[in-house]
Amino acid sequence: MLSLIVFLPLVGAVLAFLAGGRGDRPEREPLVRNIALGTSLLTFAATLVLWWRFDPVSADYQFIERHAWMPMFGIQYLIGVDGISLFLIVLTGFLTPLALLCSWESVHKNVKLFSFFILALETAMLGVFVSIDLFLFYVFWDAMLIPMYFLIGIWGYERRIYAAVKFILYTMAGSVLMLIAIIGLSWAHAAANGTPSFNLLDLYGLRLSERMESWFFLAFAVAFAIKVPLFPFHTWLPDAHVEAPTAGSVILAGVLLKMGTYGLLRFAFPLFPGAALAMAPIIALLAVIGIIYGALVAMVQPDMKKLVAYSSVSHLGFVVLGLCAMNLQGVQGAIYQMLNHGVSTGGLFMIVGMLSDRRHTRLIAEFGGLKAVMPRLVACFLIITLSSIALPATNGFIGEFLILIGAFKWDRVMTAFAATGVILSAVYMLWMFQRVNYGEVTNEKNRTLPDLSAREWALMIPTVALAIFMGIAPNYFLKPMEPSILKTVERIINISTPASGGGGR
Repeated sequence: MLSLIVFLPLVGAVLAFLAGGRGDRPEREPLVRNIALGTSLLTFAATLVLWWRFDPVSADYQFIERHAWMPMFGIQYLIGVDGISLFLIVLTGFLTPLALLCSWESVHKNVKLFSFFILALETAMLGVFVSIDLFLFYVFWDAMLIPMYFLIGIWGYERRIYAAVKFILYTMAGSVLMLIAIIGLSWAHAAANGTPSFNLLDLYGLRLSERMESWFFLAFAVAFAIKVPLFPFHTWLPDAHVEAPTAGSVILAGVLLKMGTYGLLRFAFPLFPGAALAMAPIIALLAVIGIIYGALVAMVQPDMKKLVAYSSVSHLGFVVLGLCAMNLQGVQGAIYQMLNHGVSTGGLFMIVGMLSDRRHTRLIAEFGGLKAVMPRLVACFLIITLSSIALPATNGFIGEFLILIGAFKWDRVMTAFAATGVILSAVYMLWMFQRVNYGEVTNEKNRTLPDLSAREWALMIPTVALAIFMGIAPNYFLKPMEPSILKTVERIINISTPASGGGGR
């Protein structure tokens, strides 16, 4: 089941590439696009079946597949899914067809290669979320850099090469540190048990010296902090978002950034619980700085896409804060906010892409009065904006509320500073929305802009519906993840209690 979900997009990628024929064949574009979209929809349907068959009361991995790969090194093809990774898999399946749809009329250069990279990227992202073997995880982790590098570098905007190179250099630097730590863990397992292992479940039981645990934790944490991106490792993100095509921005914001927060929860914290709890206040402090800094910088951006990019720095700071609280509410809110951010920020990037396709500019000053010209698009824009600023009855409210509850139980002062980010997000998002959509139409080019097309309705309806559904029926998502979260939190707290106390959690 899981292998089918992971590799189905790669099969579709190869089919789309072959269907494109030799060279750049514009007449084959419809066939290539339909193959890519059909494959992504089948993959999404398969993730929904996975959700349907998932046992919500179990805290253990389910649908496990295990095959020998390189047994002399202790490396296996070992995959599975639990409540922590389930909805990230569904989110990946949900956003990929939307990313393909939003590029339907804006990408016409080498469509077969574009479709190939989008689907290959989906396989790599899904592989990250299902990997239990650390070597396999690292293979998928690095594999997803390649498609995104080309998506930015080939189909991006003016400074695309600079942004693509910066993206891969930052993330590769962190990946090398993590690889060293992964090899070190396998070596430590061999020293303790006589055989090497990359099995995460085996490594959870490994006892390391305090010094070694601290160094290994730092290697993992830096790699994941770059991917989040956590302040001050965030500088690659605005460039990558601004220069990426709309589909690239949707995938980057919706899924790729979650790799960092997922990695902290799945690997860094439970593998090195003593070091994690000792360093959690420092990581949380950086997260709070990122919340406020990202919001303040977003407030002064003249470019809509750059504003949304900096808002991601702020919103993901909340996710990291919830993880550092290491209690049920904080971690549950963090995972829920990962999903919310994928839906809301992905939706914002789609809308900015629609406006950019019409006007070939993303400058806020170039717009104004759009409500009278394209009321349906503005209505969708409003709902997604409200979900982004965590209005009650939208998805963002549930995640931020749980995070703040969990963080308040852990550190009240830090939570008070983080809460200012909620106010600041309302300021920069609503101010941007007001300038773009209200007032008089001062630019004549805006008077004849078309409203939502059928294709754009297909993008907006599921995005808006999911933002509202997650806001009014959160238990469909929170209940299945709760047992796995409790198991992870209890493991971290119980193992590290003699060294760190774990009080107040």
